[in-house]
Amino acid sequence: MKPVKHIRGISAACLLAVPLVLSGCSLFGSESAAVDPPPAEVEAQMLQVSGESTADTGVFGPVSQDEEKTAAEVKDAGTAAASGERTTVYLEDQNGLLAPVSLALPQAGDQAMLKDSLTALVSKGDYAAALPEGFQGVLPAGTEVKDVSIGQDQVAIVEFNSAFTDYDPADERKILEALTWTLTGQDDIKGVQLWVDGRKLTEMPLQGTPLDRPLTRTMGINLSKHNALMMNSSAVTVYFAAASPDGKHQYYVPVTRFVPAGGDAVKAALSELIAGPQSENGLEMVMTQGTVVDSVKAGQNGVVTVSLKDDMFEGSTSIPEEMLESVVLTVAQNTEDSLVQIRLNGKETVKGTNNIDYGQPVSAPEYVNELPL
Repeated sequence: MKPVKHIRGISAACLLAVPLVLSGCSLFGSESAAVDPPPAEVEAQMLQVSGESTADTGVFGPVSQDEEKTAAEVKDAGTAAASGERTTVYLEDQNGLLAPVSLALPQAGDQAMLKDSLTALVSKGDYAAALPEGFQGVLPAGTEVKDVSIGQDQVAIVEFNSAFTDYDPADERKILEALTWTLTGQDDIKGVQLWVDGRKLTEMPLQGTPLDRPLTRTMGINLSKHNALMMNSSAVTVYFAAASPDGKHQYYVPVTRFVPAGGDAVKAALSELIAGPQSENGLEMVMTQGTVVDSVKAGQNGVVTVSLKDDMFEGSTSIPEEMLESVVLTVAQNTEDSLVQIRLNGKETVKGTNNIDYGQPVSAPEYVNELPL
């Protein structure tokens, strides 16, 4: 087997370099429409059913921490973050979608880092100056992260002050998605439980979203109301591309889609990637609709080989980076963070415009979307 070649550690300029001039247009085009919560019965299923054994086995109380660092200690967030440790948080972009954004937060212990990552989600909060242009936090202004601890079954127990409940009802699900996807991006966290001023929430206060068991990524993210509802369906999450407000930088946005249950999740996800954005604001096609998934094979050492065919790239020596990165992110999301190698039109060397050979096993970036401030 060829040596593993990781994407981790690539500079922002390399990871986000765009081979085309972006002026609101994508490589293959884009569509726009609204993103709403899924139907109630699907919502309940996605919130209550988890394949990760994170069912609530009791009432977990927030654990006070001896080492506590508030965001007030780093008022100059932009400067302090420059030399800090990176973490990924889920922020709202200019199109109203949640996207992972890699931030450099002040160096601290693990618990303080978790608090800081959630503080970065607060609208007009202490880290607002450290967010890239076009992105903002979704937690209500004035929200304070009083405590974060890891309880039983790798569940993060988060306690906020009462300002957390002062949100627009339409943002309720988005708030839960941002919190859940931010925290479960950590290796030791599988679920999230919420408290407010010493009391465990069993449901969200405005729209009544159930919180009787820990939230996990099975709830999905950026669900479109136009996504066809099917009986016996399951969910997959795919990554499309979007452009920064100035059109100079590319970033990736996860979108959950419903597919028929019982099939190959990776193949289904790649088919959705080929189908392209259906209704999500500002998202761009990353593959042509002439792309065909020839095969998906899980091999040794956790490497998934994806074989694609696309006449558009027959004879090409350089393939668009956003196409290849979206495939890697999508496959990793729908497997156990597998390494991915791509075959295109039968070729084992698949060089991206970022000069990475995706024909060799690569991993999803450790820090997605390292956007400049």
